[in-house]
Amino acid sequence: MKKIAGLVFVSGICVCVTAQKFYFPKPAFSDSIELARAIPHLANDVIKHYKESDDADSLGNLFRLQILAGRYSEADVTLDSIRFAAKVTDPQFWSLTAVQHKLYVRAKLKQAATSEPFNSAFEQLFNELFTRLDDKKALHIYTAFLTRNGIDELQSGLENTLLNLKNKDSLDIDDALGLCRSYYVFLVYKNIEPIAKELLRQDGIRRYIIEDSVLIKTKDGATLSTVVVRKRDVSIAQPAALFFTIYSNLDQNLYEAMQSAAHGYVGVVADARGKRLSPDPIEPYEHEANDVNEVIDWIIKQPWTNGKVGMYGGSYCGFVQWAATKYLRPALKTIVPYVAAIPGFGLPMENNIFLNANYGWAFFVTNNKYLDNKTYNNPQRWNQLQNNWYASGAAYKKIDSVDGTPNMWLQRWLQHPSYDKYWQNMIPYKEEYGKINIPVLTITGFYDDGQISALHYLREHYKYNKKANHYLIIGPYDHFGAQRGGVPVLRDYAVDPVALIDTREITYQWLDHIIKNRPIPSILKDKINYEVMGKNEWRHASSLARMHNKVLTFYLTNIRAGNYYQLSLKKPAKAAFLEQAVNLADRNTSNNNDYYPFPIIERQTDTTSGLFFISEPFNEPVSIDGMFEGELKASINKKDMDIGIALFEIMPDGRYFHLSYYMGRASYSKDMSKRNLLTPGKLELISFDRTRMVCRQLSKGSRLLVVLDINKNSSAQVNFGTGKDVSDETLEDGKVPLQIKWYNDSVIKIPVWKDKIP
Repeated sequence: MKKIAGLVFVSGICVCVTAQKFYFPKPAFSDSIELARAIPHLANDVIKHYKESDDADSLGNLFRLQILAGRYSEADVTLDSIRFAAKVTDPQFWSLTAVQHKLYVRAKLKQAATSEPFNSAFEQLFNELFTRLDDKKALHIYTAFLTRNGIDELQSGLENTLLNLKNKDSLDIDDALGLCRSYYVFLVYKNIEPIAKELLRQDGIRRYIIEDSVLIKTKDGATLSTVVVRKRDVSIAQPAALFFTIYSNLDQNLYEAMQSAAHGYVGVVADARGKRLSPDPIEPYEHEANDVNEVIDWIIKQPWTNGKVGMYGGSYCGFVQWAATKYLRPALKTIVPYVAAIPGFGLPMENNIFLNANYGWAFFVTNNKYLDNKTYNNPQRWNQLQNNWYASGAAYKKIDSVDGTPNMWLQRWLQHPSYDKYWQNMIPYKEEYGKINIPVLTITGFYDDGQISALHYLREHYKYNKKANHYLIIGPYDHFGAQRGGVPVLRDYAVDPVALIDTREITYQWLDHIIKNRPIPSILKDKINYEVMGKNEWRHASSLARMHNKVLTFYLTNIRAGNYYQLSLKKPAKAAFLEQAVNLADRNTSNNNDYYPFPIIERQTDTTSGLFFISEPFNEPVSIDGMFEGELKASINKKDMDIGIALFEIMPDGRYFHLSYYMGRASYSKDMSKRNLLTPGKLELISFDRTRMVCRQLSKGSRLLVVLDINKNSSAQVNFGTGKDVSDETLEDGKVPLQIKWYNDSVIKIPVWKDKIP
């Protein structure tokens, strides 16, 4: 998806002002003309109470206020200050920092000085700049002039801001800045995007040979829509960099292809079957293993290629690369999947539990030939749906009835609750990984929601191919952050500076290494490359097993430790158990299970449900490096249950650092492809290892906290334990509460690195 490059929205406002209140006329909340008149006065009022600072956040707010107030000369100076500060962290492109704002200000100044229309002033300044930029620098700022999903989305954001403020008699500083930011981004992009789109198109034609309507016919009669971009000044055959996507957006496709062309490849971007110019039905996941290889076969027949193809991209695009390896073509020399998804494994279900996080995704990608942003970007609808379904107690397969719109794709997926042939046909399965003999570079993050998928590919590749040439980069990134190389602050956690990388540049360095025999990216010191949070350093290992040099085995005891139970390194001398009762039919309460942690660090955690096990303080620093796993011993009065486990560090100051979590269905713990129901009253061993990798330096005095609970919330299916298909179960199946005995020889295994092993 496209981002607004260089545009920084500040959530933690660093402003030194008094508790000032700002008047804002009521008519301006509902009348666009009155709003346009009122905003400059509001911006001026805020500036009067604004203490200038060289802090980047403060300067970022200040230049926006100055522009809204019509004080363009002052804004020009402020923008130069921001650029100077950026020189320290971005030496290659620092002079292009905030370039869209700079050109807007300069065009306004020129308009005022010469009475020249804004459009022509902006066009002249734009062309003067881009004429002197090389291809890479031009692409560095390409998306700065374009919105993510169009002006309408920015207008909707402004309208929502106005709606939230309309009942206030006056605005405090946060309200005033929030309104000014919303109005600013709408105002600027409404003025520059229509001009910039055409100017970017013309600049692209000057630099590249662009074919944006290529149609590729598949053997089964389908049509794939493709973009091909080549450098104008290159006449020899080149390798191709292929990006295969379901997120059809012509501007984005051109941008992707031009990036590859600028880096010495023929850029090829193919849309999934049914998207953009393809007349076929849109059917996510189901044809990619064949279709992507049809594109590769087509590429190597073209006169502009030397017969070598590399692939890259994230999420769905990462999945497609692995799909390509199911029927691997000799021309495909390498893949670089970021945060790669696995259908049926990490979404729309995780460890066989269907999740609601992706509920609206099918509408997003199948409602039209491009993307249905209006439907998808409606969190109120999706949050309301989850809550209404949960409160209703309706069967999960009826959730789209609660929404009021049939979700045909969810219904199709619900027919496959096991990881069966339907899902197995989409990517390599078991022994098929043994045939993958090309180099692979996987990139993912500790807080990537789909991390278990990305690492499953790696683990299976090494399991079935002992000579696999597979590298990993992992750090403190979420799903989108891993695709760019991280952000300074992730969910309120200040990321170690060394963790901030450039994913795209590493990608092209890797492609150059494999396809052009150039040096390997410097970050790749060994096969497994990981940043240790809190240590501010990258570490490197030859395998996942070599990331740690010790495994700490903790027992979930029944011994009290204050408000918690002991998480002990010593096996309890006497067998015992803890009892837990969960009323699955009670929809007035829910168990959070700490999925998708936000924030990562918090002052306290929810203790209203679950069992809590706390370790003794560590007497020396220790680094958790890898994926925790465990063996739970339990007996229940039903045939199944959905388990959630969260792992925290309790820091010496009492704050909770969210490290990792697991969620999974007990009946699939042995085999995701076959359900093995539990026997009521029987002691069962439930093993798990599909958890999130984390690398974190724990300080002396820190303790570990394990939270064990049953999944019962609006974010996922609720398993009543009858043994029926969980999607068919209703509140009627939950009349009898779930009764669990957790035995005290259950263990959690934590991989750690210790500098000194006794």
